[in-house]
Amino acid sequence: MDGGISSLKMRIEEFDYTLPPSLIAQYPSPQRGETRLMVVNRNHGTIEHRQFSNILDYFHSEDLLVLNNTRVLPARLIGKKETGGRCEILFLPSWNGNQGEWKVLVKGSGKIKGRTRIRFEDGIDGELEMGKDGTGKIDFSSQTEIMGILQKIGHIPLPPYIKREDASLDRDRYQTVYAERDGSIAAPTAGLHFTDSLFQSLRDRGVSITKITLHIGIGTFAPVKVREVENHSMAAEWVEISEETAREIKETKKRGGKVIAAGTTTTRALESFSDGTGGVKSGKGMTSLFIHPPYRFHVIDGLVTNFHLPQSTLIMLIAAFAGREFVMKAYKEAIERKYRFYSYGDAMLIL
Repeated sequence: MDGGISSLKMRIEEFDYTLPPSLIAQYPSPQRGETRLMVVNRNHGTIEHRQFSNILDYFHSEDLLVLNNTRVLPARLIGKKETGGRCEILFLPSWNGNQGEWKVLVKGSGKIKGRTRIRFEDGIDGELEMGKDGTGKIDFSSQTEIMGILQKIGHIPLPPYIKREDASLDRDRYQTVYAERDGSIAAPTAGLHFTDSLFQSLRDRGVSITKITLHIGIGTFAPVKVREVENHSMAAEWVEISEETAREIKETKKRGGKVIAAGTTTTRALESFSDGTGGVKSGKGMTSLFIHPPYRFHVIDGLVTNFHLPQSTLIMLIAAFAGREFVMKAYKEAIERKYRFYSYGDAMLIL
């Protein structure tokens, strides 16, 4: 992993801000891509307010857009314990070693002792056993594979700040149009704004588009619980970068184009596989790279992202790329102008 982080200590409160709850988007925009776009330019210190469709104005024919093609699993099951109490279970796939292994997080697991039988929809039941690390394991009575059970009765794992149950629209809208590879428990939300027609418009301008895979797990959204951010440890997540993508990045740099990442997960994948010369190495494996100020970026030149939770690893990555004070100023302006925040909210382009 990269060594571009200095020993300067930063406190978690330096990444805090106050957001009115009314600005947390509870539903996606009526049509995909009909969202606002804040454009921030690091070099000029400028902030522009546009529509997401205007993102075309900031790409050039030499540029490369990099997407994360992971697909969100319907990884949340709702069941009942033998006592009759409601039980919510989030399944976490293992990508390190045996890909058939699953761990679970259980809402209200502190009340569960030993092995507990859980009954789910369609007559499916299993035995839950909690481990000492706060995760558990479920053995289903049927021989059906867990992936099959999730596809049959699973719910889309919407973030906890969306205060409603998942609905049929979330199967489509909490998924990018280019999702290809099952494996995430959260969406790469910067990608939710892109449409097939927008991709065609980018290609018509000569912009190249390529994909990597980072399967989003608890590492991306786990809260920072230490005061000095450098002491936070990211849980590892699975990354794959093809030889074709590595070649396209190298060619983009050679011709003087910009590599623009769609999302913080794409950014972490590319920076994790940096070859130290502006390109990336192809390959696959786990990354626990935690990007926070001050970090020297090696691969990306621009970043499309959403607005992130205060004190989260995501806002720290954004602050590392655009500068903490500039980011906090931009967030203040976004609140004043009533941008919509978080997964189903509006977007930011950092140049």
